[in-house]
Amino acid sequence: MSKLIVTSVSPGSSVQDVGRFGAQRYGLVPSGAVDRLAMAAANALLGNTLFAATIELGPLNSVFTAKGGAVRVSLTGATRPADIAGTPFNVNTSVTLADGESLNLGVARAGTFGYLAIEGGVRGEPMFGSLAVNARAGLGSPYPRPLQAGDELLVAAASSANEKRIDLPAPAEGPIRVVLGPQDDEFGDAKELFLSSEWKISATSDRMGYRLEGPVVKHLHGHNIVSDGTVNGSIQVPGNGQPIVLMPDRGTSGGYPKIATVISTDLGRFGQTQPGRAFRFKAITMAEAQAEYRAFAELLQSLPGRVHDSNILMLDIKALLSSNVAGVAVSATDDNTWQAPQTADAQD
Repeated sequence: MSKLIVTSVSPGSSVQDVGRFGAQRYGLVPSGAVDRLAMAAANALLGNTLFAATIELGPLNSVFTAKGGAVRVSLTGATRPADIAGTPFNVNTSVTLADGESLNLGVARAGTFGYLAIEGGVRGEPMFGSLAVNARAGLGSPYPRPLQAGDELLVAAASSANEKRIDLPAPAEGPIRVVLGPQDDEFGDAKELFLSSEWKISATSDRMGYRLEGPVVKHLHGHNIVSDGTVNGSIQVPGNGQPIVLMPDRGTSGGYPKIATVISTDLGRFGQTQPGRAFRFKAITMAEAQAEYRAFAELLQSLPGRVHDSNILMLDIKALLSSNVAGVAVSATDDNTWQAPQTADAQD
């Protein structure tokens, strides 16, 4: 059986799928991919089910090596340089690694998380119905922790399918959309400050929560409430007035007032925002958020139909350099070597 060897890997890289659901009332953390659209697109490129487990890549360099046979993979998400033995290929395409070849992934230039899908999916033993890793809770498979150098992933042998590309809509721009509440009445005029201000994501953020840097959001009645349920995108405001946006590894309940919630459609775009980049929030209605989610669900279902043959020729650079592609050598100062002899008909 083929293997994909983790030769080196960016911090913050782990196996993620759509997450585990149905038991949050018992405190079971959902986890799952930060950018579901990118994860689903990576799977669509290989003919996997859309929410099969992939490798969620952190923003720094990573190297993966095929062993025991060819391995077919695809890459989506954050824009980054990628090559196999010096031959580059693009994000949003598939590629096959021959036995012994390495896939080299550079630092993310735009976005934070990349998604490396494997033909046939990542193999592991589901924990509460999911392979998604949550290191704090010790959940996930095949490794219940972030990936590290030396890890081996058992994979299916590569098929002979043509390499693919996927046409995705241009990333949305503009403010990150939120629905106010459920405790927005705890903030009074600070709600306007929250919506009118620029924010940046702190470098101390992680998959549990993105800490925001910006003005102090003051509470009307203190920062403690009776703990209640949270969802992905809940924006808690602790005592220091610096909001925290809860991400997939969040706790299932919390005791800070929540000023707003990032809508599901914008969670992936928000999660891909690099630390230090300024952005704003915009409040929309619940009905608008529901309409956006229906459109997002339709986009997810359309992904297999957006996959096409890539029509990209992977050149063997070493073979090309060793070949005489110019034909017979000529001398620029000797016209007998490069001028074709003229026939009598041509002279006439």
